Amino acid sequence: MIRQRTLGNVIRATGVGLHSGEKVYLTLRPAPDDTGIVFRRVDLDPVVSVPAHALSVTDTQMATRLGQGASSISTVEHFLSAVSALGIDNLWVDVNRPELPIMDGSAAPFVFLMQSAGIRIQTSPKKFIRILKPIEVRQPDKFARLQPFDGYRITFDIEYDHPSIPKNMQSVSMDVSTSSFIREISRARTYGFVRDIEFLRNNDLAKGGSTQNAIVLGEDGILNEGGLRYQDEFVKHKVLDAIGDLSLAGHAIIGEMVAKKSGHGLNNDLVRALLDSPDSWRIETLNEADCPISFDQPSLEL
Repeated sequence: MIRQRTLGNVIRATGVGLHSGEKVYLTLRPAPDDTGIVFRRVDLDPVVSVPAHALSVTDTQMATRLGQGASSISTVEHFLSAVSALGIDNLWVDVNRPELPIMDGSAAPFVFLMQSAGIRIQTSPKKFIRILKPIEVRQPDKFARLQPFDGYRITFDIEYDHPSIPKNMQSVSMDVSTSSFIREISRARTYGFVRDIEFLRNNDLAKGGSTQNAIVLGEDGILNEGGLRYQDEFVKHKVLDAIGDLSLAGHAIIGEMVAKKSGHGLNNDLVRALLDSPDSWRIETLNEADCPISFDQPSLEL
C-alpha cells in the first residue's frame, strides 16, 4: 500500500514576496497523517490556519491566493507544485507575511528545501483522485479539461506573439512524476513583460519582481543574463503553475489535464467543477505495483 508522506525534519528559508516586496520567513514542519497541507500565518495573534484547498481560493490575479476569514496567503502555486511532485500529503507551512517567498521564480528551491529536510513515510494510505469522466471549463479563447488517463499527464498550449517565444515552443505534453518534474519542469521561472510593469506597480503587484526571480521580456528579447533554462521554459512554467493549482483538489490526481491559455483562475474553476461533479471521479488507494504515477523513494521511514 502506498502510504502518506510528510517531511522528516523542520526546515526554514527566507526570501522576498514577489508582489509585496517584503522579506518573508518560511518554516516547514512535519504534520500528522490526514492533516493535508496547511498554511499558518504565525504573524497573527491568534495564529490563523489556511488549508490548501480549491474552496479556500479567494483570488487568482497574477497568483493563487488562499484565505480564511480576513486572513490570506498568496503566491502558493510554485510551492504547492513542488509539494505535489514530491508526493507530500501532510505539512504545516508557517509564514510571517501574507505571501510566500518567490525565491528564484521557480519551484526548484522548494524541491531542494524539502529534499534537504528528508521525506518520511507515514502510516495511513495515500489517497488518489481518479478521473472517470471528462470535466471542462471554458472562456472565449481558452479552456482547461481533466479527462481519464492512467497516469498523470499535462498537455498545455500557450499563445504569444513575441520573438523570444517561438511558435514551436508554445506547446508541451508530458507525464508528471517526481523525476520528470525535477528534471524538466521545476526550474521553469515565472515571467512578465516590460510593457506591463507600470500596470502591475499601479495595482500593488510585482513590487519584489526582478530578473533575479522572473524572466523579463522587452519588445525584442529577454532581459535576463544567461537567457532561458529550457527552450520551452514559458509553457513549462504554465505546467508548473497548473500542477500547483490542481493539487488544491486535495489529493494526487490520476488523469490528464489538457489546457489552452489557462491561468490560475481557470485552473481553480476546473478543480471546483471537478469537486462539484462527484460522478466524474473516485477516491482510490493503491499498491506500489498498481500506481501509474512514479514518486521517488523517500529517505526516511517511520
